[in-house]
Amino acid sequence: MLVPLLLLLLLLLLPLALLRQPRSQDASLCWLASLQHRVAWGALGWAAAWQQRRLEQSTRHMGQSQQQALRWCLQGAQRPHCPLRGSTDTSTFRNQLPLTKISQAQEEESGEQLPPPTSNRYHGEAFLQATLLGLAALKKAYPEVVSPGSTARVTPTSPWPSPLPWPGHALGHTSPPGARDPGALLLEALRCPGLRALEAGTAAELMDVFSGLEADGEELAEAVATGNPGAPLPRRAAELQEALEQGPRGLALRLWPKLQVVVTLDSGGQTEAVAALGALWCQGLAFFSPAYAASGGVVGLNLWPEQPRGLYLLPPGAPFIELLPVKEGAQEEAASTLLLAEAQKGMEYELVLTDHTSLTRCQLGDVVQVVGAYNQCPVVRFVCRLGQALSVRGEDIGEDVFSEALGRAVGQWPGAKLLDHVCVESSILDSSEGSAPHYEVFVELRGLRNLSEENRDKLDHCLQEASPHYKSLRFRGSVGPARVHLVGHGAFRALRAALAASPSSPFPPEMPRVLRHRHLAQYLQRRVVS
Repeated sequence: MLVPLLLLLLLLLLPLALLRQPRSQDASLCWLASLQHRVAWGALGWAAAWQQRRLEQSTRHMGQSQQQALRWCLQGAQRPHCPLRGSTDTSTFRNQLPLTKISQAQEEESGEQLPPPTSNRYHGEAFLQATLLGLAALKKAYPEVVSPGSTARVTPTSPWPSPLPWPGHALGHTSPPGARDPGALLLEALRCPGLRALEAGTAAELMDVFSGLEADGEELAEAVATGNPGAPLPRRAAELQEALEQGPRGLALRLWPKLQVVVTLDSGGQTEAVAALGALWCQGLAFFSPAYAASGGVVGLNLWPEQPRGLYLLPPGAPFIELLPVKEGAQEEAASTLLLAEAQKGMEYELVLTDHTSLTRCQLGDVVQVVGAYNQCPVVRFVCRLGQALSVRGEDIGEDVFSEALGRAVGQWPGAKLLDHVCVESSILDSSEGSAPHYEVFVELRGLRNLSEENRDKLDHCLQEASPHYKSLRFRGSVGPARVHLVGHGAFRALRAALAASPSSPFPPEMPRVLRHRHLAQYLQRRVVS
């Protein structure tokens, strides 16, 4: 890493050298910015190539790589009475340390509070690797996005797991250095019609940005016209007003005609937001996530921006990853875990992670399906989260099954586009008194202001088609029909803000699809409009 450090030192010394140059200040600054941009991307390319070589080597020797990852976890274990001191044998590791649910991983037998595996304290090689390889892959797929002034970030959070050792403007970003105010970030992006890449922390955050843009469009256009901040741009302000008047569909391409790709960080519960963005504001654009982050840590690397659906490589390095086969209806009795090299194409597995912080074999609940291989390493797509299943009578409706059924139901509601949803089991809200237990479903829509009883009933029919067990329970009257509630615009934005404000909120924030706490369910219940 010596070469990038020397290049950065050169960038720091260049302004002093420019003070001695006889050229004009504007020409000097322009020349410096161009040189900084070339040097920054050159250093990034060198570091990414180094990471790519390491990835190639590790994925070609999976057994050795995972053994090294396990050794790293054991050597750095913080447990005072570790039963595996001096042993790095995989079989001994599995036999001595039982599997632990993520909800149980927070507390040791001694009662000492410890962070769960891949918590916010785990920011290291995996984060940097995902960022460098993701930027290199993005540059290869969309070369024009690296041009100066071609990229803007519109949220305080970044989609890149690790911060880079140089400011974003050196890579061509238009975002003001150090800006944390969402309004200032969006305003700066709106002033630049030539953007080719739009960045946001997550897809849900970007959806909130576009919703806010529609609500505050007139004030933002006025700020651009009057130059608050920056130079007045009345022509650009007129373009913004014209684009907003045509509605949400395709808005991003009307605002930025050269836009090619939207970059967000993928995590639990973001699929629905990506679908809503693709159907409305970001219609016609590609989406790219550099990594999949589960429970606060990088789990999957995305090396293929051109793929329409997110495919991720499970890397063999730290943290130590195991795969637990998912058996339908019998997850508790699943077989023992497998190493990455033992994964079989087409099979579904729950991820089990171990890191050096707590030395806990933690079942994350994230389920992946193996779709291919990269050398000896499995390539997967994320299917669902086991902790987001619904069950009032043991029917176990998975997150993916419910989302698919809801999507089919919304498709039968004329003009409706689904923005977000959550479910609540009736016992949480005490709403099943005098009736069978059921699901309370809260949805936010575009294109539909009221829900008829006929439309509400369609969700229950779709659920019965998706789950024979649920259909049997409905036929016997053991489970009541799902009740659908339409909430007002901004309800889910406020819910996400409340979730993010929690001290235990993960990074990146995961969007729950099943609410287990009454105060959160009541939060949406108070915002029902139909």
